[in-house]
Amino acid sequence: MHQDFAANLRLLCSYRGSIAEVCRLLKINRPQFNRYLGGRHLPSAHILRRLCDFFGVEEYEILLPAARFAELVRLRPRAPRIDAAASSPEAAHFGRLKAIGSAGLEKYLGYYFETYCSMAYPGRVLRNIVRFEQREGGVFYRRSERLIERPGERAYRAVYRGMAHFLTDRIFLVDYETLTGLEISQTILFPSFKNRITRLTGLKLGVSGSGERMPCCARVVYDYLGHSVDLRQALSLCGLYAPDDPRLDGALRTAITNDIAPGEALFRARFV
Repeated sequence: MHQDFAANLRLLCSYRGSIAEVCRLLKINRPQFNRYLGGRHLPSAHILRRLCDFFGVEEYEILLPAARFAELVRLRPRAPRIDAAASSPEAAHFGRLKAIGSAGLEKYLGYYFETYCSMAYPGRVLRNIVRFEQREGGVFYRRSERLIERPGERAYRAVYRGMAHFLTDRIFLVDYETLTGLEISQTILFPSFKNRITRLTGLKLGVSGSGERMPCCARVVYDYLGHSVDLRQALSLCGLYAPDDPRLDGALRTAITNDIAPGEALFRARFV
């Protein structure tokens, strides 16, 4: 595993220009990084998450056999690299949002299944896995999408990364698709008013993954899984479902139905 990880890390670094640049941006000292590249040590869980966040891959992927990982990476389009200066005008706005919107989110850390009617595959239900974690003074999340369009085909994977804000009894999520950089989505959820978190509901706004890229809005449900999960098992349960699939309970199907009740002038979120 050490040698596969080292080879995978070297491959990822080859897309970034230089090892020195990677170390500078990750704030990892060069001797320590060289030990990873040489296969002498595996990073801690915390450092591994930082590396995966930086390169836009999953933790289990970077530990795959080198040949399999190289094939996986080559199939993915590379997003253009943008190194925004910390003093840029937008940095002040994001800094303020992070400062005022992080308090109260601690109880929501952990893993969730995200379920909603697919924007790219009308008539199907899409389930993804989302992980919220607290670091660097804010709450960040990673949304992993894995789906198989037709039986026998290879699974399609996408990773979205974003930041959560808790503002006046609503949870705001904004993320972007890391592999191509061609999509931004927003989700607004009701918080849980119970001590124990089970299910959050709200609305999701994005564009369909089809060629038309039509802006769409859908009701969405977040089912809490816990602070730790078997990630491989959880990912195996992600993907496209038929609306009447028995693995989707009745309350969930009702919560993600995109209907407008008599007397409603707008498409609105609903409490569970």
